[in-house]
Amino acid sequence: MSACRLCDQELIVELDPDSFDEATSSSVGVSQSAPDDLTLGCRCRFHWQCLLDESPSMAIKLECPSCHTSIVTTGPGPSATNRISPTGTQQPQVLTRYHNEGGIQEDLDILPLITEEAYLDVNPAARPARAFLVMCGEGDVAGIVELLKAIEEDRDEDDMPPADILRYQDPLNGNMTGLHLAIEKHQQEVLWLLLWLASKAQTHIFPEEVVQATQSLEAERATDAGVDIRVFRDEQERTAEDIAISMGNTWAGLLAAGILRG
Repeated sequence: MSACRLCDQELIVELDPDSFDEATSSSVGVSQSAPDDLTLGCRCRFHWQCLLDESPSMAIKLECPSCHTSIVTTGPGPSATNRISPTGTQQPQVLTRYHNEGGIQEDLDILPLITEEAYLDVNPAARPARAFLVMCGEGDVAGIVELLKAIEEDRDEDDMPPADILRYQDPLNGNMTGLHLAIEKHQQEVLWLLLWLASKAQTHIFPEEVVQATQSLEAERATDAGVDIRVFRDEQERTAEDIAISMGNTWAGLLAAGILRG
């Protein structure tokens, strides 16, 4: 059995027996294991977490932490139909083969994950902001509110305050804000929540169901806690309104009403 090139342990992970039930396992309560085998292009093999722990160094050197072979390749850039990214650019990738309990994933690009982990290693206070952006893209309104409440209730002096998280611009994704992402990912409920919490839009423009939803979540307006989120520009100098315009009729109603204009 092959071993991880970093910890020299077998390429498996022990699964919690309590996570099994009769629908997924015939051995309820019995300790089980699953593959945890991440193979780089150089053929060196690692546990997922072992390799992830090497992210700060790998993001800089782009080489295998064991044999020091270059692990970066380039793939085709975005297609001509992609409105967000420019065409004709070669995108760096770190392609891997990952075998875990879910099966085998071929050509899994882990460069975005390595880059993010390296960034968070240097900027640990940004972890909640990164979680916030994921929720914005996924449409998790309740999760956003709970995250902001938890930070407000138990915040250390080094933590990013909720007002800054709401306006966080992601350096790993072109300085886009949560509002940029909500528009790009068609997350209308998140859009209204962000306008409620981080813009100076007049309260009367909000649909009644939005007001009721924010009240049920105990998400109070805080229009004077920072810059209006609608004026932020990404690295391509686009506001959230600019992205909405580029998406055709998707946001036509809000654009016509000027709601996205800061």
